[in-house]
Amino acid sequence: MNQRGSFQVLILHLFFIIFKQGEGENSDQWVCTPNDYCVIDEAANVGDVKRFESQHDCRLSCGKYGAIWPMPTGDCVLGHERIHFDPWKVRFNIMANSSWTKQFLRETNRIFVSNIIKECLRNCTVERSKEILVRVAVNSTSLTLDWESDESYKLNIRTTGAATFVDIKAETVYGARHAYETLSNVITGSAANGLLMINSARIHDRPIYPHRGVLLDTARNFIPLRQIRNTIDAMASSKLNIFHWHVVDTHSFPLEITRIPEMQRFGAYSPTNVYTRSETINMIKYARLRGIRILIEIDGPSHAGNGWQWGPMAGMGNLVVCANQKPWRSYCVQPPCGQLNPLNDNMYSVMKEIYEDIAEVGAPEETIHMGGDEVFIPCWNATEEITQKMLATGFDLSLQSFYKLWSIFHGKNVESWDEVNQRQFPYIKEPKPVIIWSSHITDPEIIENHLPKERFIIQTWVASNSSLNPMLLDLGYRVIKSTKNAWYLDHGFWGRTVYYNWATVYNNKMELHPNVLGGEVCMWSEYVDEFGVESRIWPRAGAAAERLWSNPKSGSYQAQYRFYRYRQRLISRGIRPDAIIPKWCILNENHCM
Repeated sequence: MNQRGSFQVLILHLFFIIFKQGEGENSDQWVCTPNDYCVIDEAANVGDVKRFESQHDCRLSCGKYGAIWPMPTGDCVLGHERIHFDPWKVRFNIMANSSWTKQFLRETNRIFVSNIIKECLRNCTVERSKEILVRVAVNSTSLTLDWESDESYKLNIRTTGAATFVDIKAETVYGARHAYETLSNVITGSAANGLLMINSARIHDRPIYPHRGVLLDTARNFIPLRQIRNTIDAMASSKLNIFHWHVVDTHSFPLEITRIPEMQRFGAYSPTNVYTRSETINMIKYARLRGIRILIEIDGPSHAGNGWQWGPMAGMGNLVVCANQKPWRSYCVQPPCGQLNPLNDNMYSVMKEIYEDIAEVGAPEETIHMGGDEVFIPCWNATEEITQKMLATGFDLSLQSFYKLWSIFHGKNVESWDEVNQRQFPYIKEPKPVIIWSSHITDPEIIENHLPKERFIIQTWVASNSSLNPMLLDLGYRVIKSTKNAWYLDHGFWGRTVYYNWATVYNNKMELHPNVLGGEVCMWSEYVDEFGVESRIWPRAGAAAERLWSNPKSGSYQAQYRFYRYRQRLISRGIRPDAIIPKWCILNENHCM
């Protein structure tokens, strides 16, 4: 062979190597090693080792949990054979005791089929496909979703010569919904047409924590509905169940309050940057079908400014003080400034109207987040209207007096929230607890003087080494954790904050305590908008999802290959998660440690 011919052979050989590395998931020579790595078979057709057509195919049953995310908490036994099928050949049999639950499950079926179709690599059609017969049985007729809801499920798959039978049993529709999500995790696209599914499985599963959330701030920067829906879809794929909607702040008030149109008229960035009442209702329905509660936060007394400044024009006095004051460092912790006026009764009347609107659009069992952090005492202390009324009513101007005023604010708003709920939902006898952020008045030394534990749940945003959580738990308070040095997803993009990769998010430990309801990752939007928000949240929020569902004793090292496959599923469903490792490392497991 001449030199030119040798050079061409070399180029073709190099091209083949690059092709294999770049497209290795389409190889038909993948094996699961004894160490649970999916690797390209170096000894093709030698021995009786089980071979798979792609890395995704291998990952379905490699290791105890295969590609399931989050990790199941009970039995998990996965078969190693495959069923090749057409998603249009999946048949459903719903066993439920009410028309409402049947309709919910029909919608769940539709979402499930839509999700698995997105796994098809080419044409989904498979000639002579096996039928997949899915039978789902739900005991409860309730559609209530709260901290007491049973989200457990049992999933069994068995295959005969005629068909593959999938049996789902759950107490509630939400447990059944999670079972469908797990079922989608044991399915992948085939290198030929159609889909592959494991031929057998037994999975018993339930979450450790009832509150598994993502906070999204849509006030600093307006986030369009399509991004919110994408976040909800990604949450559903992760079995997260709380969308904490930080919808208003000092910067803007984009939420339509039909009783008080001045709020969005004076508070929205523009008429197009508004979440209308109908959009909010549809979003709540959209989330509920995916097993997700929408928890709306109306922050106060701090973090309130634009949207509240119309009081004097309406003859209602100053509903808010220090609004847009300069220099801002003298009046707030972040521009623009603004703090509600706790000594103006009209402010409480307006807040009650806001609660009326929120209670009407939400589920009867849903509660509200009242904010409550970062109150800037110098703002109130520099407002003559407030200090004069305090002195006239027996207060002095000590820090303790301002704390008392702060707690009175929360107490009056809880009374308003109770009245709204008693009128709208008289059949719900127990008053709902509300949520507030940790702050100066949640200090364990004084909290019992200001916030009764029966009514207030504390969402803490302290570092992982803080003693606040165990001290609040010892006092009997219920806690939701948002560990700021692991679960604040905005960190690393401003000031001296540090970026937390998915492993740091995953390894953030949770206490096993009956009063720890769960936790949330937080996406504050000062430094992100619609063009980057998905990659900031995902896939890192999914790492927290496994921590909150399973709270595994093992760490991120053992979870990494399942996590990479989870990220790929997000992409197939139209989410745009950030990259977390070079693709070469994904294709070559255990070579990048």
